[in-house]
Amino acid sequence: MIQLSDHFNYRRLLRFTLPSIVMLVFTSIYGVVDGFFVSNFVGKTPFAALNFIMPYLMILGCVGFMFGTGGGALIAKTMGEGNREKANQIFSMLVLVSILCGILLAAFGLLTLRPIARALGAEGQLLEDSVSYGVIILIALPAYVLQYEFQCLFATAEKPKLGLAVTVAAGLTNMVLDALFVAVFSWGLEGAAAATALSQCIGGLLPLIYFSRPNTSLLRFTKTRFDGKALLKACTNGSSELMSNISMSIVGMLYNVQLLRYAGEDGIAAYGVLMYLNLVFQAVFLGYAVGTAPVISYHDGAQNHDELKGLLRKSLTLLLIFALTMFASAELLARPLSILFVGYDRHLLEITLRAFLIYSFSFLFSGFAIFGSSFFTALNDGLVSALISFLRTLVFQVLAVLIFPAVWELDGIWLSIVAAEIMAVAVTVLFLLGKRKKYHY
Repeated sequence: MIQLSDHFNYRRLLRFTLPSIVMLVFTSIYGVVDGFFVSNFVGKTPFAALNFIMPYLMILGCVGFMFGTGGGALIAKTMGEGNREKANQIFSMLVLVSILCGILLAAFGLLTLRPIARALGAEGQLLEDSVSYGVIILIALPAYVLQYEFQCLFATAEKPKLGLAVTVAAGLTNMVLDALFVAVFSWGLEGAAAATALSQCIGGLLPLIYFSRPNTSLLRFTKTRFDGKALLKACTNGSSELMSNISMSIVGMLYNVQLLRYAGEDGIAAYGVLMYLNLVFQAVFLGYAVGTAPVISYHDGAQNHDELKGLLRKSLTLLLIFALTMFASAELLARPLSILFVGYDRHLLEITLRAFLIYSFSFLFSGFAIFGSSFFTALNDGLVSALISFLRTLVFQVLAVLIFPAVWELDGIWLSIVAAEIMAVAVTVLFLLGKRKKYHY
């Protein structure tokens, strides 16, 4: 079994991070299944509605990623310092806090869902479909928060393969129920939402059962008390990942507003197909970042500076290989994926193909900023991590998506993400160079 304290060569690094990568990719793929069934069995407007309201739902659920990444870094560092009992107390407290947050956010979401959808420009059937889908998803939001959180904490517990197994179980649940509820029972958009909500319950509740019982991982629920200092540190550590997810969702909503203006519902549907590919490909980078984070945190806590240097160098090499592979794959898969989702509408197909060919250049750059932000989170430097995420996912993208369409119209919307990723890589490089003496990597 690979341990956090081990020396990591390329093979061991890939073996340890692969379950996290596959776990997040699989999570993304079963989200794509919703879109496939809705687009092909329910219709274009419900498909647009699903993609229209999803960014808002993700804003409410991504607090789990903050607790998972920020808490995971703090827990791993605490274990690296030799205090395993305290690590378990922090772990238990963070899970309890995240459950409470999930309940409160679900209630808030149910109250604001319709006003938000209307404010973003939805009306008529698009508005009603957006609300119908969102209400069902929000009922399961506490489980969704836990699912996000445990996807990160399984790696910290030295059980990434178990995390993968839980994710696969949740994903298969969603796929099977999507086919049953949408294709067989013809329950429409509500059926797709129910399938997703039930799968999130699997992904969020099974880990609760595992960690509450005697187990062979590094973590287990134990008696705990509220530790404001640890909670603040975990939230600060994970603020970049929270900011990244919130920013991406805000930008997604802004994209939808711009797309309604320049291409109508067809633009939103095309963007939805792009986002499915983006979710899967970004999951590779996120999964690698999640998988390496506890290793980086552990060796930082243990002051193993040579190992930190090796981890950074090997990671940048692997990310370059991933980036080139994904760019080539996106260009090759553009037509078959577009036909799979929107082949029934010629005009929509043409828009989607054009978008694919431009958008795919972003995959050459996005992984480096994602890893850079995660790297500083793992070093418990939440401020730098948050700055990278804030600039990458909000500032650069908002500026680009507001300015570029004025010059290049619809093409400008697809180009904006490419420009934002290039600028984010430049900022990441500057921070890595500026902080190398402080952290000895």
